[in-house]
Amino acid sequence: MSRIPDPPINDTFIERLRSAGIEASDPFELRLNKALLMLATGLISVTSMLWLTIYWVLGPQLSSTLPFVFQLLLVANMLLYIGTRNFNFFRITQTALFLFMPFVVQWTIGNFITASGISLWGLLAPVGAVLFFGVGESVAWFFAWCFMIALSGMFDFLLADAASATLAVPVRTSVVFFALNFIAVSTIVYSLLHYSIQEKQKIQAKFDDAHRLLEIEQQRAERLLLNILPEPVATRLKNSDQTIADGYADVSVMFADIVNFTQVAANMAPNQVFAMLNRIFSAFDDLAGQHGLEKIKTIGDAYMVAGGLNDDAADYTAAIGDMAISMRELLHRDFMVNQAHLEIRIGIGTGPVVAGVVGKKKFIYDLWGDTVNIASRITAEGVPGMIQCDTVTYHRLQHLFDFHEPQTIYLKGKGNMTVYRLIGRKLDAATEAETETGA
Repeated sequence: MSRIPDPPINDTFIERLRSAGIEASDPFELRLNKALLMLATGLISVTSMLWLTIYWVLGPQLSSTLPFVFQLLLVANMLLYIGTRNFNFFRITQTALFLFMPFVVQWTIGNFITASGISLWGLLAPVGAVLFFGVGESVAWFFAWCFMIALSGMFDFLLADAASATLAVPVRTSVVFFALNFIAVSTIVYSLLHYSIQEKQKIQAKFDDAHRLLEIEQQRAERLLLNILPEPVATRLKNSDQTIADGYADVSVMFADIVNFTQVAANMAPNQVFAMLNRIFSAFDDLAGQHGLEKIKTIGDAYMVAGGLNDDAADYTAAIGDMAISMRELLHRDFMVNQAHLEIRIGIGTGPVVAGVVGKKKFIYDLWGDTVNIASRITAEGVPGMIQCDTVTYHRLQHLFDFHEPQTIYLKGKGNMTVYRLIGRKLDAATEAETETGA
C-alpha cells in the first residue's frame, strides 16, 4: 500500500512559521521534533514574562533586562531557524538557552532560596533533549544540567553569609515562587511528553490502519492467486522463484465443450456473449468447489477441470463423474444460467500428467500429457449431452455409475479408441425398491 501524501506546505516565511518549519518531505520523527521544540519555545517565552509580572505584583522590583534579553534570544533564534531551515543548529542553540539562562537569572537574583529554585527550569534542557534529539544525545545535556546545579550549589555554599546579609526577596515571595516554579516546570514537562506520546499514538493508529488495509489487500491478492493456481502451487510460487513442474501418476481430466457456440454467439453482441459464458462458467466453478476439484482454465467455450492434483477429493475420479452429471443437469434445468438453452459435450480421461506454471508474467497453471490430449479429443468427437470416458476412467467408475455400451471412435493421431458414455449414478438396492414401489 502506497503512503498517503501529506497536504502541501507553502514555501513562504509566514507559512513556515505557522507550520513550525515542517517540510512536506520530513519524516514523522523530525516533524514531531520540530513541533515539540516550537511548543517548548512558546511555553517558556510566555511563562517567563508571566513570572516577571507576578514578581512585580508581589512586590520585588526586579530588573526586566534579563527576561527581555531571554525573549529576544528565543525569538531571534526561532526566526533564524525559520529563515535558514537549519533545524540542527536551532535545537542545539535553543536547548542551550533553556539550560543556561535559568542559572544566569538565579545568579543575578541571589541563591537557590532567594531565586526560588529558578534553576529548576534548566531541567527542561535534558528533558527536551530526549524529545528533540533522542535518548542517546540527551545524556550530555543531563550531565551539563547536573554540573550547573553543582556549580550553583558551590557558589551558594561559599557565599551563604554574604547572601543572608543582603537578602532582597521576602521569604513569602520565595515560597510562592518555589511552588510556582515546581508546578510550571512539571506542567511544561508533562505537556511536552503528553503531546509527544499523543502524536506517536496518532501515527501508530495510522500505521495500524495502514497495516489493516495492507492485510486486506494481501488477502485479496491471496484470493486472486488461488483463483489462478492450486493452493500448494501458489505457496511454492510465493516462496521460491524456481520453475514449478510436477509429474502426477494418476489424474482425472475433464473437458466440457459448448455445442454450436460459434453459431449461437454470431447473433449476439459481445457483452451478451461474455455474460452468457460468465454465467455458465461461474456455475461450473461452484460445482468444482463443491466436488473438491481443481479448475484448470477456460479455452474459449471449453472448460477444463481436474481431480487428483490436491487432497480435497479422496475419490477424485468419481467426483469428476459426479461433476460432469451435475453440469449436464444444470444446463438442462436452470435456464437462468443457461438462457440460450445450450448443450455441452464432455470428455473424461484418467492417467499420468505433467502440471506446472508457464511463464513469468500473466502466468497460468496448465496440464500436459497424453491423458489431457485424450480427454480433449474424445470431447470434440462426442455427442451433445453425452459424457464420454476413456477405458481407464470406465474401469474405475463402472461399479458406481451406469454406462452405455462401449463405442469405438477414431481419434486423429491415436487411431481407433474405445469410449464409454456415462449415464449416471447406479441406484442401490433400497433406492431401486423404493422406485419400483412408487411406480
